[in-house]
Amino acid sequence: MLDSDQSKQQTFAAEFVVQNDKGLHTRPSTELVKCAIPFNSEITLECNGLSVSAKSLLGILTLAASKGTNVKVRATGEDAKAAVDAITALAANNFNMNF
Repeated sequence: MLDSDQSKQQTFAAEFVVQNDKGLHTRPSTELVKCAIPFNSEITLECNGLSVSAKSLLGILTLAASKGTNVKVRATGEDAKAAVDAITALAANNFNMNF
C-alpha cells in the first residue's frame, strides 16, 4: 500500500532542442533555473551523457549544450507535469532571449 506521499510522486519527461545561437550560456541558463526553482518536484536535465538538476546554474552550464543539442527534461513529484510543461515552453520561447 502506498502512503499519501508516494501516491503523489509522478514522473513526466519531454525533450527540447536548444535553439539559441550561443547555446545554454549563462543568461538562458539563469532563466531556466528561475523557471525551475518554484516547483517542488525534482527536475533534471539530461544531455551529452550527463544529468544535472534544473535548479543548479552551475550544473546546467556543465552540460555545455550548444545550439542544436537535444535536452531531455525529467521531473518527479506532485507538480512534475507543470514543471516539464513550463520548462519546455520556456525553451520554445528561446529562454526569453528575444533580442
